[in-house]
Amino acid sequence: MTAELVRGQNHPLSQVRLEIRVSAGTPIVAAATLGDEGGQVQGVEWVAHPGAPTLPGLEVSRQAAADHRLAVDLDAMPAAVHRVSVLLALPMGVAGPTSFGCVPAPSVAVTGLDGAEVATFTLTGLDAESAVVALELYRRQGVWKVRAVGQGYAGGLAELLTDQRLPQAHQLAAGINEAVAQGLARSVPAPPPRTAEGDRSRQAAASALGPDQNGSPYGAQGPQSPQSPQGATGAGPGYPTGSTPTDPSAAPQPTPPAAPAGGPIDYSHPRRQNAAPPPPPPTAPPAQPGQPAPPVAGDATGWSMEERLYNQVWGMFEDLARSTAAYRSAVDFADTRMEKELDQVLSDPRSRIGGQGDAAREAAQSKHIQLVDQAREALERDLVQLTAEADVVEPALPVAYASWDNPVWHAYRVPMEMPMALRLGDLHLPESDPLRIPMLVRLPLERGLWIDGGRSGSSDGSFADAHDLRRLAMESAVAHTARLLAVHPVGEFTVHVIDPAGSGAQALAPLVRTGVLAAPPAVGAAGVAEVLGRLTQRVDLVQMAIRGGAADSLPPGFDTSQQLLVVNDFPHGFDDRAVNQLRYLADEGPAVGVHLMMVADREDAEGYGPLLDPLWRGLLRLTPVPDDHLADPWVGHAWTYEPSLVPPGSEVLQQVLAQVAAARRSWPQ
Repeated sequence: MTAELVRGQNHPLSQVRLEIRVSAGTPIVAAATLGDEGGQVQGVEWVAHPGAPTLPGLEVSRQAAADHRLAVDLDAMPAAVHRVSVLLALPMGVAGPTSFGCVPAPSVAVTGLDGAEVATFTLTGLDAESAVVALELYRRQGVWKVRAVGQGYAGGLAELLTDQRLPQAHQLAAGINEAVAQGLARSVPAPPPRTAEGDRSRQAAASALGPDQNGSPYGAQGPQSPQSPQGATGAGPGYPTGSTPTDPSAAPQPTPPAAPAGGPIDYSHPRRQNAAPPPPPPTAPPAQPGQPAPPVAGDATGWSMEERLYNQVWGMFEDLARSTAAYRSAVDFADTRMEKELDQVLSDPRSRIGGQGDAAREAAQSKHIQLVDQAREALERDLVQLTAEADVVEPALPVAYASWDNPVWHAYRVPMEMPMALRLGDLHLPESDPLRIPMLVRLPLERGLWIDGGRSGSSDGSFADAHDLRRLAMESAVAHTARLLAVHPVGEFTVHVIDPAGSGAQALAPLVRTGVLAAPPAVGAAGVAEVLGRLTQRVDLVQMAIRGGAADSLPPGFDTSQQLLVVNDFPHGFDDRAVNQLRYLADEGPAVGVHLMMVADREDAEGYGPLLDPLWRGLLRLTPVPDDHLADPWVGHAWTYEPSLVPPGSEVLQQVLAQVAAARRSWPQ
């Protein structure tokens, strides 16, 4: 359960590898200081900031941004370190707010590598302060805890660092501010809220998905899996985030919807600010007394059927998570009760043997069976209801939410507006088979996707050949790309492909033949450098335009559509410069409409060591075969993810891409 801290409150930490997520409505600088037992910072080498982002056990962002993820490994901290303070500051010397009182209250969340939140803290009550100690991790009697601090300083970083008894406080603060002002640390403004007539209310809570990409479901746009479907990053409402429950290094999570200007999400319609979303229409006959109401597609709140279906899928996901949690808890209770009763029998020598002992054992076992049967009966009752609801909802899903074998694809037409979410696959639990819950990710994507072509330990163990896994990973990436192209209006989504060795040519054939790519797949080191350089320049240009308030002054002919870069066979064909550009696109791209989809085996990039850890953590990990690497944000179940693939022998993907290509050819340039 997440602890929502108030100023001065502390909370124990059960994990040593953590991620600290900062969300603000404007670019801010995130830094951290290490303190000794007395809380003193010994020198500048004990401060992690954009100019020196890594210390033993600690890594902060290299730029000012509206959102940050700080990686912390408490076991790797030097023995002399007893306190880690997380600092937030507004950039000085650049255009923008000068005090936290002018911006939405920042929020800080401490999460595990699976994306599950341990503690959160919203920094309210700030006024003239331009720097603040948000929270601190401290060691007391060998146990680490987190404390919400919220101590602000009107004198900025210099005053804050001086208060922490850093001798070179003013020089270091000036150096950090100068680096930000010169653009050495690029700031990313929060994406502007959409206020168009067609904007939808966002009813469903964001999923918690995790990052590492060692695994998480909805986005698990994650949970770092026991992987957060940050992250989750964007995943469907409340879906798991991204990391394997058993692999704390991974993390994907359903992606939470971005709050306008960093503040709380406004669920009201922009033209109906005083009205609540209408209730679902009464399309079902009333239930008989004592019987549950028959399921109805769209049985949720929302301004449109699409939104009601989205919220209904989220509700089904949460219902299944909680029902399964109740069943598992009841079984654990029955096991514990039986063990306790058997221990009592065995502890008494008089009842250990003979008829009395046998009768006691039989009674304990009989009670255990009764309790488990009762729990299973309750679970089956819930599963029957959820299965009936899924049977009604699945055929009613629109194209963006539908599986590839849904008949709705046969009536596909290029849409006129972007949907609110996209289906990436299905989720299920061992107790709920064959019930599947669609894994929906919010659009536009708020984090990149990683299709893991490595040995992920398929849940059925049927895929062990590395070549088959890589082929399936590329086919999965093509299916996801085709779906993204299909759900966006003409001219609003552009796809670039990097395939350095040409190993994905066969899988990419449908995209190449239909002509839906911006250009043929880039091959070789020169092709990699050209595409990455062009997209990096695009991100820089859009960021500068937004920071300068000149978003309408982009060069004539500038392509304003969303951009997707599909990278196959990473890191082959990538030099150090290309790797840095790729990391930059993964971090900064989503905020300005440049998204990343990587098809890679993490083991292939082992030579880079921890340098690429932030890259893997920042992407939502998906697998080409069923794999239980995602976790839900409530109770941490390990959910099995199944990719959304085109049925063997089906021509639906080629037909859809042909329609997209035809619409583009007829669209006025």
